[in-house]
Amino acid sequence: MKRLTLVRHGKSSWKDPQLSDFDRPLNRRGKADAPEMGRRIAERGEQYDLILTSPAKRAVSTVKRIAGEIGFPESGIVKDVRLYAAEAREILRVVGEIDDLFANVLLCGHNPGITDFCTLVSDLAIVAMPTCGVVTVEFPGCSWRDVSAGAGTLLYFDSPKRNRE
Repeated sequence: MKRLTLVRHGKSSWKDPQLSDFDRPLNRRGKADAPEMGRRIAERGEQYDLILTSPAKRAVSTVKRIAGEIGFPESGIVKDVRLYAAEAREILRVVGEIDDLFANVLLCGHNPGITDFCTLVSDLAIVAMPTCGVVTVEFPGCSWRDVSAGAGTLLYFDSPKRNRE
């Protein structure tokens, strides 16, 4: 079995129009939501073998805050440029290349690709994953190469707004 937790980066700031999309930081809400989601992940007892992220500033900041809450070392976070603005099929390629030594992986990316990927590989049908949303999908195979359309089962879906409603 393989387990993949997908995270959309936290809410980002648009304050500085001089910054490129890649360099946009988290805003105040994003900085608060990421550790909150990390605490919720920790409460579920998840322990990741690997964290993969887009190298965009807001994605890296999100996973660092989550990692801090779950006791995952920042030095173990792997940035993959292919995850920046990746479409669902590109995310599928990245996932298929994960070393099979890793059984439980967290991957942080961007919309619309991260939402489309969730819909592609699981039975979850959502219009848009919210910022800092977390989805965990389990796959029956022993290899990441086995991850394919419809192959996963949704185990968990959460978002920061869950406790605000």
